[in-house]
Amino acid sequence: MPGSLEGLTVLDLTSHLSGPYAAMMLADHGADVIKIEPPGSGDSARGMPPFVNGESAPFMIWNRNKRGVVLDLKTDDGREALLGLVDRADILIENYRPGVMDRLGLGWSVLRERNPRLIYAAISGFGQTGPYRDRGGFDLMTQGMSGLMSVCGPEDGPPHRLPIAISDVAAGMFLAFGIVAALEARHRTGRGQLVETSLLEAATSLGVYEAAHYFATGTRPPRIGQRHRASAPYQVFATADGYITIGGAQQKFFETLCALVGAPDLKDDPRFRRNADRVAHNDTLVGLLQEKLRARPSAEWLALLEEARIPAGPVLHYDEVLTDPQILAREMVVETEHPQTGRFRTLGVPVKMSETPGAVRRPAPRLGEHTGEVLSGKMP
Repeated sequence: MPGSLEGLTVLDLTSHLSGPYAAMMLADHGADVIKIEPPGSGDSARGMPPFVNGESAPFMIWNRNKRGVVLDLKTDDGREALLGLVDRADILIENYRPGVMDRLGLGWSVLRERNPRLIYAAISGFGQTGPYRDRGGFDLMTQGMSGLMSVCGPEDGPPHRLPIAISDVAAGMFLAFGIVAALEARHRTGRGQLVETSLLEAATSLGVYEAAHYFATGTRPPRIGQRHRASAPYQVFATADGYITIGGAQQKFFETLCALVGAPDLKDDPRFRRNADRVAHNDTLVGLLQEKLRARPSAEWLALLEEARIPAGPVLHYDEVLTDPQILAREMVVETEHPQTGRFRTLGVPVKMSETPGAVRRPAPRLGEHTGEVLSGKMP
């Protein structure tokens, strides 16, 4: 079946993660994404370990479903070739520092005149405007500046960086959403537009509970470790042989949980009568529940919790996640055939669509693999 974005041409001038991730999302749903890299080493992500037969495994994850072209945009020939592609493109994505594309003569003000239907999408560290516009920004910096690091980690420890590149991935997802919104607007107006976001805005927008705390109280949201700001009990618990998660904040779940762990009187304790009470006395409540939960192994508790229909789950390592029957049933692990690595496993498409499903159709391109094909105008 064709993907929902089939027939759209995307020029992907991005590198590393945020921009390539946005372009990958469009490619997964059928767009012809043409990844344009500089000559030499190409996208810097090609040098990221681990490697499979010399190919970067991370690069292959987020550059699947794309065709690869090499152009030197510092030369007249390279810029002219790009302009030729712009004439027939629907979307261009770039994640240079603000101003770089303008200095190359390839910025939004130029390309919109060349192709009025073009959607020009940009990701940067801090946005195209504002006092931090010209700063370089990576995931690490924007996790720190967005407040995310201030609330992650143990209550009495240093700030913690999320080990996943949350600013990059979130910015890529937000940009992809903006592009699809711009496509819908183009159906009505016939015109393209500039779509842009930043790692800082993406990371900041994730702090919904923390923003609510500050706006409501005017005080700094404290670091709370495993606790939840507005729900209790809702966190990780140790068992006899590991860890599980329990979401027992709703009243019916809490009352059932109390009976299940052998502490039915907890539900009548005035400190724990309502969710707001439990949040205020979370540490005391968790201590009482934890004492009971250490008595049995994880598998036993999870079976009992599932039978009682209380939301709960194991804490899995990635080797367990990527072999989990639910993950496999939902096709979140798929295989492609790569000319250099052979069969290669990658992550599947997380959005399921009944009529125009996304798919992993081709592996990430080798550097410049499709240059001749694309510049000659051949379709994928």
